[in-house]
Amino acid sequence: MKLQPEPETGDMKSAVRPPLSGGRYALSAFTLLEVMIAMALFFMAIFAILDLTSRSLAAARGLQRANIDVTSMATGLMLTNRIEEGTLPAEIAAQFEDLNPGYTCTGNIYEVSSNGLFQVDFEVYGVKGKKVVASTMSILLFRPESAQSVRNKIRR
Repeated sequence: MKLQPEPETGDMKSAVRPPLSGGRYALSAFTLLEVMIAMALFFMAIFAILDLTSRSLAAARGLQRANIDVTSMATGLMLTNRIEEGTLPAEIAAQFEDLNPGYTCTGNIYEVSSNGLFQVDFEVYGVKGKKVVASTMSILLFRPESAQSVRNKIRR
């Protein structure tokens, strides 16, 4: 059916389609198929954006430096009453390596003062991907029993 121009103005814009059967007028609207295609395209675009966002977040998470808890080594050392100068005891290092596979640790113990104050330096190394992750921590421990035993050995 063709649109008929209005008799007074001859304008096609304001023209109305002639009535269909039953006295109803035809209105311009989207069909169900057009709406479904538009929704499919919209959701494809949204899911593509969500996928891109999740991949970029995963990549950023992979670039972050791993936080290794060095305090487990310090806790194992704090439970002992006596400390000797030198390297970190092997059982504490082995316990840390069991808890954190892929990481190794070293440590040194120094007597800071003759009253039993010791400084313990911890170092953790591990390879994550192509990066070497390193973490360090130093603590001070007061163990007068250790200093007393050292002084007794010197006097004898």
